[in-house]
Amino acid sequence: MDHRSGYGVDKKATLPQEDEEELQGLLVEEEEGEKQTLNRAQLRSEEDYILKPKWYSEQPKPTTREYHWTISEHELNPDGVYRPVMLINGINATSIHWHGLYQNGTNWMDGTVGVTQCPIAPGHSFTYRFNVSGQSGTYWYHSHMSMQASDGLVGPLVIHSSPNQNLQKAPYGQDRVVLVSDHYYDLSSSLLMQYLSPGNENDEPVPPSALINGRNTRDCSKLPSRTCSSTNTSRALFEFSPHHNTRLRIINVGAFAEFQIQIDEHEFLLSEVDGTDVWPQPIHRLNISPAQRYSIIVVPPKPHKDLYWMRARMVTHCFAYENPELQEEVWGVVSYGARGTSVAYTPESKDWPDIIEVECRDLNTSALEPVEVKPAPKTADDVIYLRSSFQIRDWRLSRGYLNDSSFRPNVTSPILNRFIDASAHDADVEHVASGSELSSGINTALFDASHDLVYQTPSFRTLDILIQNLDDGTHPFHLHGYKFFVLAQGPGYAPLSLLSRPPQSPSPTPTPALNLHNPLRRDTVSVAAYSWTLLRFVANNPGVWALHCHIGWHAEAGLAMQVLVGPDVVSGWDVPAEFKRLCAAEGVERGKAEGDERWGGRWKR
Repeated sequence: MDHRSGYGVDKKATLPQEDEEELQGLLVEEEEGEKQTLNRAQLRSEEDYILKPKWYSEQPKPTTREYHWTISEHELNPDGVYRPVMLINGINATSIHWHGLYQNGTNWMDGTVGVTQCPIAPGHSFTYRFNVSGQSGTYWYHSHMSMQASDGLVGPLVIHSSPNQNLQKAPYGQDRVVLVSDHYYDLSSSLLMQYLSPGNENDEPVPPSALINGRNTRDCSKLPSRTCSSTNTSRALFEFSPHHNTRLRIINVGAFAEFQIQIDEHEFLLSEVDGTDVWPQPIHRLNISPAQRYSIIVVPPKPHKDLYWMRARMVTHCFAYENPELQEEVWGVVSYGARGTSVAYTPESKDWPDIIEVECRDLNTSALEPVEVKPAPKTADDVIYLRSSFQIRDWRLSRGYLNDSSFRPNVTSPILNRFIDASAHDADVEHVASGSELSSGINTALFDASHDLVYQTPSFRTLDILIQNLDDGTHPFHLHGYKFFVLAQGPGYAPLSLLSRPPQSPSPTPTPALNLHNPLRRDTVSVAAYSWTLLRFVANNPGVWALHCHIGWHAEAGLAMQVLVGPDVVSGWDVPAEFKRLCAAEGVERGKAEGDERWGGRWKR
């Protein structure tokens, strides 16, 4: 498993990682069983984003990988402007979510504050232990406490497949990670307070800058109100060989912006989507929403120039207002053989002539076919119909809603804890929890659906999630613990026939043809403005799993719900003692967003 941080600051909270035979581990240059601690407040070197080719030729034995992280605050200037890039340990509580990992049998290690765990309080530690067998591909980790990910607590996590299970169908000689992110100059805690205050009609904070692998360079003369020095900043540098292809594992670790990414004068092959290997498809611009991952195979042009621009453009059409500090593009340098000159000289490559993207929408993946064939179930046992919207209610507060529910995490009493405790101590609740009274549906016996929308289902039922976006913005929805089949998407209102099996009445909109043979499988899908998306998955992983918009501001505004799978299994869990102790630690609430009651008595309609 390759695991690296975008900023390279030190970390804490230990992570022993049990790898199966087909999986392999790496943190910087550590050997099997070796412990390594990072204690440098600096940007990662370019070499740290190049994955080691030995992982494709060796077959290590099953082992436990142990990584020691100390999370703390540092001030860096990734693009010239100085700002704190971590605001965690010693200051605020935190957690780590392992984005895209199934956590099969270890739901309490999912790292989702208010859902599967209490935060790790300042001065305390927590050991995440989980197994990643059965998965390979490109994933990432990030804080799941308030908006801390926007302050820099993110990084890639790569699980290699075994040498005899190579599902990548385009050859390559080098394997690299590329992190793209929007970049704010103010701390997320301050921006979040502004965003959630009365009178803001979902006007998300507009990022002034963007980074590639934690790097950019700004003209400080155009930022007079900022403490800025670009003397030691640089653009991200990618040294490619002209003799073989290069795989780029691209991850959008940003809080808000969708990116359109290209390398001038290069076409490339799209070969992986959210950890699913797909048959290569040629494209020359890649749209990627927050939390999504794509692998592309870059083929060297023949003949080639020495230098080319890599351009990552934020799709600013979705931004709510104009930010005078905004630089919407961040550029990296791709070098073929011009070693040592790539930063000093400016590429003369040409931009693609076609019009750049002006709409925030998912990449068209309808033609992508997974290499490993997995048919979707022909029908669903149940349909979860979700209306996604932003509404202004009491005290002029704009909040995100799924149906009539706006999520408010209880950081000292997560949903998983409440369910297990109630099932153990209340016979009536245990009767409901076991599924004897509630086969599938919203659990109102334990949870207030206005703030904790928990859909409960027995294991091994096939669920459809039909998301109807009633908002004027795009929402990248992420489901924890699963990959889902993306069956259909479309503009306007979803056909009524998708809500029932079989249709109860004729639908005015024709039912779309569903690809059931081998549809795309992923964990984060964007639902465009005023559009709908139909997802399907088999609920075979017991636990409480979050489904939420991965735009950080929207998640904090409440655009989230939970799916409780296998309540009869979950109610009998005996979770580790250190997991339970998190909730009683002093400072566990430090850093959480203030509740809506802060505004009580003001501006009430």
